[in-house]
Amino acid sequence: MRVLVVGGTGLIGAHVVDVLGERGHAVTTVARTARVGVDHVLDIESASVDELRPLLAGLDGVVFAARTDEQTPLPKPIYPAFRADIVEPVVRLFTAARLEGLTRGVVMGSYYTYFDRLHPQWRLPDRHTYIRCRVEQAAEGRAAAGPDLPVAVLELPFVFGRAGDRLPNWAGPLDGWARSRAPLAVPVGGTAATSARNVAEVAVDALERAGGEDIPVADENLTWAEMMARIAAAVGRGRRVRRLPTSVVRVATRLGGLQQALGRKESGINPAHFADLLLTPLFLESPTGRSLDQAIRETFAEVAAAPDDVSDTSVNVSG
Repeated sequence: MRVLVVGGTGLIGAHVVDVLGERGHAVTTVARTARVGVDHVLDIESASVDELRPLLAGLDGVVFAARTDEQTPLPKPIYPAFRADIVEPVVRLFTAARLEGLTRGVVMGSYYTYFDRLHPQWRLPDRHTYIRCRVEQAAEGRAAAGPDLPVAVLELPFVFGRAGDRLPNWAGPLDGWARSRAPLAVPVGGTAATSARNVAEVAVDALERAGGEDIPVADENLTWAEMMARIAAAVGRGRRVRRLPTSVVRVATRLGGLQQALGRKESGINPAHFADLLLTPLFLESPTGRSLDQAIRETFAEVAAAPDDVSDTSVNVSG
């Protein structure tokens, strides 16, 4: 196959490029900034269909692996900004891909869409702008692609690993916390987790079979306590992890929501309902069972985080 990887130098995109190359496929990459490994420099967030078409001409498939930060507070209302970042680039990309006759595509999505299908009573898109936009991304991206261009959506949980200097956006704070003298206290609940390498293999599998399904991806299901204990071990600071009382978690997230409201700001995951996510085991069915120990060690091997900086020690449920 001939494949374009959008975000090809990012944490996940770089691994997708590696796996495609290992399997004998031809790869080109596009990213917002010039760096080693980028074939085309283009701001995908604002690129038009006409600007995208030349990048896609003559190709078989495309992977959208651009990264989004759902936790940074923005001035209200945030929906237009999140839609411009998450939904609209995918719609334009797959419109261009359809016009150029591509036959397969992959979008790196979020496991929150999986939980929205499984538990519609949670009203996740109504409560969280980020999740609303992830649901819209999958639906509108596929609509733009049309019936002859199947688009697989990988529903991703926490992703461990590294690609050069690229790390998960939550790695720095957790590294600093694990190395500090601050108590390690976490909520009940937990999350599915996977590695960037596994995500890449699943993505290339989906391209090779031209599958257009929703694909939840997980290697292990971890409680927050298990995850933090393994991170602490990875940085050489094996420590006891305590559990935070549920009432403390709910009060803390509500205070965070109040602080945002006073500043007339919002984040993609609404603090008013964040505790419901933190306190729930967000586990996926049928994880591969592959150990994440190596990916965790890679993630926290040399993270550039100040050991005593624990200004942000909240667990980021980012899928």
